[in-house]
Amino acid sequence: MTEKIGVMLCGHGSRDEGAVKEFAVLASHLKKRLPHYPVEFGYLEFATPIIRTGLDALKAEGVTRVLAVPGMLFAAGHAKNDIPSVLNTYAAANHLKIEYGKELGIDPKMMRAAGDRIQEALDKAGNDVPLHETMLMVVGRGASDPDANSNVSKVTRILWEGFGFGWAETCYSGVTFPLVDPGLEHAAKLGYKRIIVFPYFLFTGILVDRIYDATDEVAARHPKITFIKAGYLNDHPQVIETFVERIEQILTGDISMNCQMCKYRTAVLGFEADVGAVQESHHHHVEGINAKADGSFQIVNHHHDHGHSHSHDDGHTHAPYPHANHPLGPKSMEKK
Repeated sequence: MTEKIGVMLCGHGSRDEGAVKEFAVLASHLKKRLPHYPVEFGYLEFATPIIRTGLDALKAEGVTRVLAVPGMLFAAGHAKNDIPSVLNTYAAANHLKIEYGKELGIDPKMMRAAGDRIQEALDKAGNDVPLHETMLMVVGRGASDPDANSNVSKVTRILWEGFGFGWAETCYSGVTFPLVDPGLEHAAKLGYKRIIVFPYFLFTGILVDRIYDATDEVAARHPKITFIKAGYLNDHPQVIETFVERIEQILTGDISMNCQMCKYRTAVLGFEADVGAVQESHHHHVEGINAKADGSFQIVNHHHDHGHSHSHDDGHTHAPYPHANHPLGPKSMEKK
């Protein structure tokens, strides 16, 4: 039988309609860049199509080999556990070959995209403040995975040295710390005339809105400092090129994620209890939860807030998080 290859872009999903639309636009860019392959996309939760629906569509087109990639910046729980679990379950039930690629990660193309977003913000703000009197604050998503969190710090360092900013720091939108508000309050004490806040996010959404809102609140408390809000990555051409490269790497066999500091494989300091954790998805109960019966999008206020504060009992547990009771840490991680 002749092999037919298809591509599956796997996203997290969002309650924000804008974020869902932006992910769909990204998928359309990939379809144009990869005209020789059928391309589908799907989400883990909160939006449709779900990942299984996208795989169903590829199967219906006669695809016998699926190249699946996580639509995510770094490999934390979603990319390492949730998506592979969904893909493995589907592959076994449908006798379909599915090969999983790696996340976008630290890549020169991604750094170019990030640099462009920061430069766009600087150009708009004007050059009346020199770079050595400007501070950069990179805001990451935040995860209960120290390897993913440390990658955001690496992004910060690369951008800091690349631009020549006077100083740079990292904060996070949730799960870990420092959070945006205390992070910016600390930054405001360092004496820089201007602080540029850059959300290292792929798409818009509730978290990006919160980052910008927190920036406005801190700026109001420190009127002598100029705060600049840079745009997130979105469908920057270099982001699209990185996705294309990740898909092509599946064919060449270059698909290894960074396992050296993976808490599921290695006894990382403070996370030893996570070694060998079962690979399972925690998102089955919220698949497509924002979708209406006609397939359109619906915003809902579901209790699964994804700060890992699970009010339901679906049988899964998390190992203790070392920073859970830190006074500057997120409420969602506090031990009950």
